[in-house]
Amino acid sequence: MHSGATMDSLADVRSRDFLHRHAETPLCERYISAGAVCNLSTNSERILEAARGTFARIEEQDAAEKNEFSLRLWVDDSDRAQSPWPKPYVRGLDHVVYAGFDAKSSFLADLSARRVIGRFSPGMAEDLRYWKMTIFPMLMTIVSGAVGLLEVHASCVARGNDGLLILGPGRAGKSTLALAMAHAGFRVLSDDRTFCSLQDGSLQAYGLPRPLKIRHDAARWFEQFRSKEPRDVQNGEAVFYSEIVDSESEHCVPCEPKAVIFLQRCAEGDFLITRMRRSDVQSRIEADLLVEDPDALESQKPVFDKLLSLPAWHLQYSVEPHALAEQVGRFSRQGAS
Repeated sequence: MHSGATMDSLADVRSRDFLHRHAETPLCERYISAGAVCNLSTNSERILEAARGTFARIEEQDAAEKNEFSLRLWVDDSDRAQSPWPKPYVRGLDHVVYAGFDAKSSFLADLSARRVIGRFSPGMAEDLRYWKMTIFPMLMTIVSGAVGLLEVHASCVARGNDGLLILGPGRAGKSTLALAMAHAGFRVLSDDRTFCSLQDGSLQAYGLPRPLKIRHDAARWFEQFRSKEPRDVQNGEAVFYSEIVDSESEHCVPCEPKAVIFLQRCAEGDFLITRMRRSDVQSRIEADLLVEDPDALESQKPVFDKLLSLPAWHLQYSVEPHALAEQVGRFSRQGAS
C-alpha cells in the first residue's frame, strides 16, 4: 500500500512537471555562443541542426573549455502545435526567467546556476528559421549578463579584425548602413544586437547570424529588392530580410571594435561627424541596456569600461546609404580610432 502510494505520488509529480526534467535528452554537443561556452543536451536532431547554424560547434579535440552555461531542450512528441507561432513573451523574478513561445513551448532560465531547461513541440523544433530569428537570440539576451557578456543595441561591421559599432535610435538607419557597407566589402556581424566581452584584455564583438532587416522605404537603394514586395512583417511593419553571412563559419568570427558611431538622420548637411564626450556615450548606451542583477552588472563592468574607452563619433547625415557607406569606410581607414 505504501509502495503504491509512493508510485502514485511520483506519477502525479511527473504529470505536473511541465518542463519534464525526467525526460531523456541523450544528444549532446558543445558550442561557442557569442564567446561563451555552452553545453546543449536534447532529444531532437533538428534542434542540434538549428544550434549548428547559430553557434560554433566545439569538436571533441577542442573540448578543454569550461562550460559557462547549459541548455537542456526537450521535444514532446505528443504536442501537435504548428506555426504560425504567437508573439513570444518573457517574465522574470530575481534570477529566474521564463520565456514562452506557444501554449506548451517554453524555457526556464536559472541565471544563478547558468542553466536553461525547455520543452518544445515537434513543429517548433522543425522550424529552424524560428530558432535562428527568435528563440536563440532571445535566449542569448536572457543569459548574456549571467555569463559576463554585454549586449549592446548596435549593428556591427568589420574589415578584417577591425570593427565598428553603429548605434542610434529606431529608424536611424543602422541596418541600412550595415547592408550598404556589406556591399562595400565589410563583414556584417550583427544587425541590431551585438554581444561584447573581454578576451585577454581586448574587447571582442560577436553577432548571431540573423538576416538584416530592411524597411520597405530603404529597399529602393538595393538592387536585390527593387520591383519586389516585402513578404515578412516585424512589429507590424512590412520588411525585407537579407542574409549577411557568406559561409557557415563566418558568423562565429568576432571582431575587435575600434570605434563607436552614433547615427542621426538630418534634413541637410550630407556628412557631419563630430567627436563625442564619454559621458554622452555612456548615457546613450545605458539607455538601451537591459536591467541586470548586481552580480551580472559587476561582471559586465570591465566590458562596459572598455567599450567607453573607444573613440566615439556623432554622425549626422542626409546622403543615400551607398554614399554614406563609402564615407564611413573612408573615415574608418583614415583613423576613426
